[in-house]
Amino acid sequence: MSTKKILMITGDFAEDYETMVPFQTLLAVGHTVHGVCPGKKAGQIIATSIHDFEGDQTYSEKRGHNFALNATFADIDPKDYDALVIPGGRAPEYLRLDANVISAVKHFFDADKPVAAVCHGAQILAAARVLEGRTCSAYPACRPEVELAGGIYAEIAIDAAVTDGNLVTAPAWPAHPAWLKQFMAVLDA
Repeated sequence: MSTKKILMITGDFAEDYETMVPFQTLLAVGHTVHGVCPGKKAGQIIATSIHDFEGDQTYSEKRGHNFALNATFADIDPKDYDALVIPGGRAPEYLRLDANVISAVKHFFDADKPVAAVCHGAQILAAARVLEGRTCSAYPACRPEVELAGGIYAEIAIDAAVTDGNLVTAPAWPAHPAWLKQFMAVLDA
């Protein structure tokens, strides 16, 4: 395995597990991961949320951990990174409004670099208009956005993931084993 430099774009109230677990896992296997958030600097924190499936019509939400950013969004250049990770949660709904986030995401697709998105991360992909003709999984409530962006929604088990070229997606954090395994395979390809 060759080590890679990976960018993670996240923000306040991103899903805790979808931020912490991939960040720590990718570091543990030797990759460099820079966690960034527009408007915040290295050393600052984002608040995360824990979304759980407790039998209600949708997930419940609880306050998660503080996640310390280790790079400054304003200082990064997407060209310096080998891959991109986009966690889900509530952060994607406002991150997709940031033109610099959209530009960064487009760079990874234009350069055919690996991209991993989970859950509501598909909202950013849809806003970046990078899903045309691509198979993409996401939290089921994001299906309309995937399809309106011209993507093919992958209706898969909550613990499964799907790879379409350089794009690896999954519906939610229970898919971490499959999602991260497929993402690391794309990283090593």
